[in-house]
Amino acid sequence: MTQPAQSETAAPARGVSAQTDRFVHDHLPPPEQWPTLRYDLPELQLPAQVNLVEVLLDQAQAKGFAHRPLLRSNARTLNYAQVAEQVNRIARVLTEDLGVVPGNRVLLRGGNSIGMALAWLAVVKAGAIAVATMPLLRAGELGDIINKAQPAVALCDAKLIHELALAQAAHPVLGTLLTFNSTDALADPASLEARAAGKPASFTACPTAADDIALMAFTSGTTGKPKAALHTHLDVLAACETWPRHILRATPNDVVMGSPPLAFTFGLGGMLIFPMWAGASVYYPDIAYTPEAMVRLIREVGATICYTAPTFYRQMAPFAKAVGIPSLHTCVSAGESLPDATRTLWREATGIEMTDGIGATEMFHIFISAAGADVRHGAIGKAVPGYTAKVVNDAGVELPRGTVGKLAVIGPTGCKYLADERQTRYVKDGWNYPGDAFVQDADGYFFYQARDDDMIITAGYNVGGPEVEDALLRHPAVAECAVIGLPDAERGMVVKAFCVLKPGFTGDAALVKTLQDHVKATIAPFKYPRQIEFRDSLPRTETGKLQRFKLRPAP
Repeated sequence: MTQPAQSETAAPARGVSAQTDRFVHDHLPPPEQWPTLRYDLPELQLPAQVNLVEVLLDQAQAKGFAHRPLLRSNARTLNYAQVAEQVNRIARVLTEDLGVVPGNRVLLRGGNSIGMALAWLAVVKAGAIAVATMPLLRAGELGDIINKAQPAVALCDAKLIHELALAQAAHPVLGTLLTFNSTDALADPASLEARAAGKPASFTACPTAADDIALMAFTSGTTGKPKAALHTHLDVLAACETWPRHILRATPNDVVMGSPPLAFTFGLGGMLIFPMWAGASVYYPDIAYTPEAMVRLIREVGATICYTAPTFYRQMAPFAKAVGIPSLHTCVSAGESLPDATRTLWREATGIEMTDGIGATEMFHIFISAAGADVRHGAIGKAVPGYTAKVVNDAGVELPRGTVGKLAVIGPTGCKYLADERQTRYVKDGWNYPGDAFVQDADGYFFYQARDDDMIITAGYNVGGPEVEDALLRHPAVAECAVIGLPDAERGMVVKAFCVLKPGFTGDAALVKTLQDHVKATIAPFKYPRQIEFRDSLPRTETGKLQRFKLRPAP
């Protein structure tokens, strides 16, 4: 059954905003376009005046975590007290040297590293708004973000400075640019580390209101031009009290590893915020992850929790089976649909039942999930405590169980775009519409079908692309695949598959017939792909999500 809609608990009393730069607040959607926010659980009763970094970092020391490790790499490990000192020094650089005031936007550019994590925490503790950007973005894409966010300052990993410098030259609104993570940062007087080294290790967190904006997250672009989603200090802390508390259940003894970048809210939550909330630690490698390297590092570091996308788990499975990863007990998959074939492959390789989840940048993190004994074959899970989800028709009316429809979600987080007309497409009557087609069963489990615009209607039948992808992935020839619908005069649409083959297989007419027959024998025959195209690779975002829209013919 749908999670009960408890009596709606009032949000925290509105705090006094500390953000003197009102640019973002002035470009929020009008109140009538906001999502309804519910705080139904006792743990969601948070104060009206709160800074999330003060709660997660400063208060951690009072909980006895001061000398426990927090940020790890192959070169160094910082405990909670040491992280707090470094964050305080950087916050002083921002406010005393660079003139950052509460509400200013600070652009952050870097991969997952201790330096990037320290910078993010310092920006938010100072009351500014963190605008983290994906490491692979080029100057033109960074310029679009600068135009949208109007940042005053940028902090950039020294290895990634070139493209940002080009963007800064074309967009002078971006003022000071400091680097971190250079080869000998302390010897460079212009580096963030050198400036911070001379600062006192104390800094009083900006007394932000709970509804002051803490971060601006740009969507990953799976459906086109990215949007800027805004989240408050309250949003982030409320998110900590939902999925991490009730599903993940990490402890201070956990060591977290994973591939999602901190510029992606899946990565920000999993690879920084949620470990801090649990008193755990997180490991950032100094190498680019490959499936084999991640498996070996998990074993070497003793990681207990891993976050990555389904495709990466599939590629990791043979290495995990070969070398063993005994420390690992929790594997979180999100970012795209988890094929049941991949779940089975990983379980057979490791003995671990994967924790699936669906979230959204607009909602900050996961809102439907299941773990351990609660996992049901083919389902993502149930609504996470604190959230209510339902499957509705185009008018927003809940559909009978077992019927395909649109997902609608409500809870303590929700969509707030910065100055974007697409707000009204995402939020309707207070409910968030992530853009996914689902079926809900009688027990309340949600079964993913496709993105709304990826649903294939062929000869009157509804076909979910991910279901066909799962069937194809069960064939030993297929390494990756994507399925879309193509217009067809006779059937309305036909199912087309794009397949990347494993080494040793040839993409010819015989293999097309073999794969089609395999799908017919695995799922309902009408769902088989009438067209199959072989590719060397598939278009993906930097976070690993399939970009199916790039596979469709131009209109």
